[in-house]
Amino acid sequence: MLELERIKIAIIGQGYVGLPLAVEFGQKYPTIGFDINEYRVQELSLGTDNTLECTEEQIKSSHNLSFTAQLNDIKSANFYVVTVPTPITDENTPDLTPLKKASEALASVISKGDVVVFESTVYPGATEEICLPVIERLSGLKFNQDFFAGYSPERINPGDKVNTLTKIMKITSGSTPEVADYVDSVYSSIITAGTHKASSIKVAEAAKVIENTQRDLNIAIINEFAKIFNRLDIDTEEVLKAAGTKWNFLPFKPGLVGGHCISVDPYYLTHKAKEVGYAPEVILAGRRINDGMGQYVATQMVKKLSSEKIHIDESRVLIMGFTFKGDCPDVRNTKVIEIIKELKDFNVQVDVFDSWADPIEVEHEYGIELISKLEEGAYDGIILAVDHDETKAMGIEAIRKLGRQKHVLYDVKHVFAPGVADIRL
Repeated sequence: MLELERIKIAIIGQGYVGLPLAVEFGQKYPTIGFDINEYRVQELSLGTDNTLECTEEQIKSSHNLSFTAQLNDIKSANFYVVTVPTPITDENTPDLTPLKKASEALASVISKGDVVVFESTVYPGATEEICLPVIERLSGLKFNQDFFAGYSPERINPGDKVNTLTKIMKITSGSTPEVADYVDSVYSSIITAGTHKASSIKVAEAAKVIENTQRDLNIAIINEFAKIFNRLDIDTEEVLKAAGTKWNFLPFKPGLVGGHCISVDPYYLTHKAKEVGYAPEVILAGRRINDGMGQYVATQMVKKLSSEKIHIDESRVLIMGFTFKGDCPDVRNTKVIEIIKELKDFNVQVDVFDSWADPIEVEHEYGIELISKLEEGAYDGIILAVDHDETKAMGIEAIRKLGRQKHVLYDVKHVFAPGVADIRL
């Protein structure tokens, strides 16, 4: 294996995962951040990150880091890290297209003795069954003889400025014991929280996919609790606070489960489970509950409007928040869109406000035109769908003023205390 002094790193994909990694590696080693999006590369070269994961100061202080959209520019690297997205199809099956394309690209630049590490979330076995055969076939190099591999799952939490890359323990693995030691030493050099060297690539893949699957199921049971407590006219948050006084009660909250991880990764695991002849039940039950929460919120709003004698047809509802989580600009797989679709099926006029979201991206991906200004006294219903700090800072009086004299306020994310809103999840 190469000495760390001779390492030259290329990070393929410069999104929420790849950029922070490139910035940290670029503090110590020659590092190239590669992305197929030329505009993204241009803005990063100027120190601008529209995902807000890295500041201009952080990017520019990474003195060994450069960015490129040209594949030939990363041929000189000898340690490649793949951080491309792993989405799902409309049928909730793994879409490995970005990963396959990244593997094809690697095949054209990889050289003898190089190491490639995958960070994208996959099902156990995907790295060795899907990615490495593509590199081997197209490059003409023999896996574990001419080139080597590892897997180190990403653990980035978008928008989290406390639990950042270096402060989260990193799982590492390699295709041989020697490679595993080498991959671990590379990551250990930047991860202050330490590393955990898994016994195999498959173990590392499995560990990642169950992290988010477990979280998805925990939120699903809380969402089911919320549905029950709503029927019993009990405030869910008050119940959770009471139950939380026991030392081993897990502090999860109800809500919309979107984003590129928690709402996606379970389908990777269930896909592989079915492939090997096991029919998963609990995981898919949790997915059904969480996937249906947007529709549930919309239905609850419509029922409350009706009970308040507010005419549903052509009523006007404001949704505050569109990103998949608070204080984060990421709109990938946001479940707020499900609330909007369901309300529109009731012929409700829906306005969406979110200063964190990119209006151009939202319109392109979802066909939704965000409003840029809030209008007082205009709405029959207001839904607090995302808990941005700026929403909290507005205060309940200012938010109530956006509604008509008779209106319904639905606090999905428990932005305010119990009893403040008309409905809470």
